[in-house]
Amino acid sequence: MAGAGQPFRRQVFYIPGYDPFPPRRYRELYRTEGAAQAAISGYKLRQRPFKGDGPYGWVVSAEMEGSAAESRIQILEWSDIVRSSMAAGIWATYALLLRTAWIYISTGALFRLFRLRAGPGIAAMYPVVMLLGQLLVACLAALALGWGLSFVLPGWLAYPLGLGVVWPILEGFRRIDGKFFVHYLLLDFAFTAKHKGRNPPELEARLDEFAALIRAALADPDLDEVLVVGHSSGVHLGVSVLARVVAGDVAAGKLAFLSLGHAVPMQSYLPQAQGLRADLAALSQSDKLFWLDVTAPGDGCCYALCDPVACSGAGSEGQKWPLVISAAFTQSLRPETYAKFKRRYFRLHFQYLCAFDAPKDYDYFQITAGPVSLAERFAGRKPSASVSRACYLPGAA
Repeated sequence: MAGAGQPFRRQVFYIPGYDPFPPRRYRELYRTEGAAQAAISGYKLRQRPFKGDGPYGWVVSAEMEGSAAESRIQILEWSDIVRSSMAAGIWATYALLLRTAWIYISTGALFRLFRLRAGPGIAAMYPVVMLLGQLLVACLAALALGWGLSFVLPGWLAYPLGLGVVWPILEGFRRIDGKFFVHYLLLDFAFTAKHKGRNPPELEARLDEFAALIRAALADPDLDEVLVVGHSSGVHLGVSVLARVVAGDVAAGKLAFLSLGHAVPMQSYLPQAQGLRADLAALSQSDKLFWLDVTAPGDGCCYALCDPVACSGAGSEGQKWPLVISAAFTQSLRPETYAKFKRRYFRLHFQYLCAFDAPKDYDYFQITAGPVSLAERFAGRKPSASVSRACYLPGAA
């Protein structure tokens, strides 16, 4: 444990969202954005590779607030599961579109999610509209080609031949999906909806492995804090992992959870998400951790300032967590910076992991690398104004 002359020691476990990219992407993001934040805020960060056993990671040494700290940051990776779920071809993608839309509409989840916050509901409709639009463009091109060929061929042959351009056009749209994220978003929603709110068995097994790693870190007497960070879809995975951890023999005071840009209701509103709702209830009442939830109204891909527990129908009189605050993008970013990212929705969704021009009490690098624990840093902090605890699940109070 940290003592006189000893740096504060922290283990950070980062759980990504639905992301097919390797973990080194997060190392580079941390390196570049950490350096930018250090220059802005006037502290020192030094990053080096982690060469020990276990998940991929890096080590950060920091000098902040007159004290030293050392944090080992490791990625709890499930990108292989994501990549295997993204293997669908063009026509399989359209089949997934129909199936996913049917699940959200037939269960009533989509309409209830729109009542909760319109922004994420619009994000959910975006791939539907865009994929149907792409199909319309391809069909119109086929019709035009068939019409052109009809001048030299019989109509019964010309128009079927025109259909030959449909697949190449749709494949062309998929090849430039990195600019539009249409296929990516659909596959994300399809993965969540596949079992109507339950995690697939391979993901459940991975969550058990994550829980074992966290328990082992908590048993390390040299650590002052074990901090689990979940971003986007990684938030509800973090909830389920930590519910496993706190169900065991864990001493209070060392474990913390930072949830960023959550979209928990996209899963918790589905009919077979009883397990997630039970995990939310258990974690929200635990005295074995500190849980801070950070969102921002400017992030259209999250349920901004929606208490993920109460909005999922898992709240109770015994609820202690999370403490819900806003990252306040419009106040902590310069107007020109915010204007630059305002229409780049996915970049803005990752802003929680990036540098702020004028950070308020939320600074990702102070939290993950600084000499103060999450619980101490936010002790006495009140929830942000306008936190919503409304729930539109059937039977919710």
